[in-house]
Order: sequence, then structure tokens, then C-alpha cells
Amino acid sequence: MSLTVRGVIALPDGHDDFDHGAFDQKSRRVFIAHTARDRVAVVDHDASRHRATLAGFPEAAGIVAHDGNVLVTNRGAASLAWLDAGTLQTRAVFPTAPRPNGVAITSSAQFGIAACIGDAAHGPELQTFELATGRRTTLALPGRPRWCVVSADDTRIFVAIREPSMVLTARIPELTEVQHWPLPCGGAHGLDIDHAGNALYVACDDGALVRLDIRTGKATAQWPLPGGPDATFFNPASGFVHVAIADPGCVETIDPRSGTTERIDTAKGAKTTALVAPDRLYVLSTAHGGVLELAGA
Repeated sequence: MSLTVRGVIALPDGHDDFDHGAFDQKSRRVFIAHTARDRVAVVDHDASRHRATLAGFPEAAGIVAHDGNVLVTNRGAASLAWLDAGTLQTRAVFPTAPRPNGVAITSSAQFGIAACIGDAAHGPELQTFELATGRRTTLALPGRPRWCVVSADDTRIFVAIREPSMVLTARIPELTEVQHWPLPCGGAHGLDIDHAGNALYVACDDGALVRLDIRTGKATAQWPLPGGPDATFFNPASGFVHVAIADPGCVETIDPRSGTTERIDTAKGAKTTALVAPDRLYVLSTAHGGVLELAGA
């Protein structure tokens, strides 16, 4: 269960703020939102080195990758960018509601989803995009969205809503059949899904990881966290859940089967990660100037 430090992968301007990261299995690359620099950093996972830096992503926030496709939410430009993970070229850019944050992609790569925070003139909104045509569907949200994930059969989206603390779920792509699943802990934030186990794992700002049954929306377990969480990943290879916590600066690893937990210190402010199954967890750390690579995930 223990994570150990394997090394550090330096990134250009790596002491400036990052947001999310995602691994693309097809290209074997990790894509990182370098928010402070309006860039996307690309890491060659197999070589453990920086591969490229892509410019033109204003306040890059959320990133998701699957089967050669990468989606990036640009908070500073109200847009969703679709990249080719192999060529590193931008395939399309779609306008979104203000301050897009969480992002998801269906396994078929037919649809992309952006969870938009909104601004003083425009409320929070969930948007689906048919990537081939740009056709968009929208849904007003009851609160500020955080992260989002898609069901294994590509039929439903699950979105963490900060306040009131809940998971909102809707049918893709029409965003119909909406349900609100309230949480027993405030500030829903990090989110991931265990497809085989029919479970969602929601890390909440008030200091708890909550497991939900995706068939009923009911909370089935809860574990304490040592601080306010951010990026949360379920590793299907190990069955562990990894939660990044900026303060005090650690990754909390929970085994939902036994209830046991372990902690590894990272660095204060290191709040986001990228899972590279079966056995790597990348911690995006300005204190380390890039990526702290953990093994044994």
C-alpha cells in the first residue's frame, strides 16, 4: 500500500502554480495544466522527462485524457480545447460559459463535458459538447461545480457541487434525468469513480472522503482526511484511493476494503495529482519545481 518517492521531473517555470494533470494511455504521456503560465506541460511517462510545453491555454484548469484525446478547460478564455495527444496539435476549441473548471470525456470520445463556475453575470452551468460537430447542451447548476466523471457506459455524468454539498448526476448528452445526491460532509471537491465497484469517491473540504453507491446515490462509508482535499483518484489496479491535500502537504491513501489509511508527505501547496496506473502517482508540486513521482500506487 505504501507510496515511495521515485524522483522529481523538473518542468519549465515549475515553481509557478499548476492545476490538474491526466495520463493518456495511448501516447504514454502526462498532460498538466500549468495555470500560472497559460500552458499545458507534457511529460513522457516512460522516459520520466519533460517532453513539450504547449502555449495558448489561458488559465488552464482541468485536464482529462483518453485514447489519444485530451480536453483542457481554459478558465481565462471561457473555452474547452480538444488536443491530439500524439501530434500535440489542437483539434478544436469550443466556447463555454464563464470560468470552466472540471472536465470529462466519454470513453467513445464522442462527447466532452465542461463544468463551469460562472461569474457575477452568469450562473454555474454544465455543458456537453459533441466533439465532431461542436453541438452544445447546457444545464444550470445549483452551486459551484468542482470535478466530474462519466459512467462506464457513457450514459451519465457525475459532478461534485461545493455548496450545497452534493453530487449531481444527469444523462449524457441531453443533461436530462437530473438527480441531486446530498453528502454528509460539506464542500464536495475531488471526485473519482470505481466502475467495477459501482462507487463514487468524493473528497470534501470539511475533511472527509465519502463513498457513494452510484446505483442509489446513498453514502456507504466515510473516512477522515487531515485537511481540505483537491485531486482524488481511484486506482483500479490496486483498489486504493489517493487524495492530495495542500495543507499540510501530503497524499492520503485509503484502502476502502479494509478501511486502513497511509500518508506520505509531499509539500505544502501540492494539491493536484495525475494517476498513471498501475503503480505511479504524479504530484504536481511548485515546491519541487514540477512533478514529484510516487511509486507503488
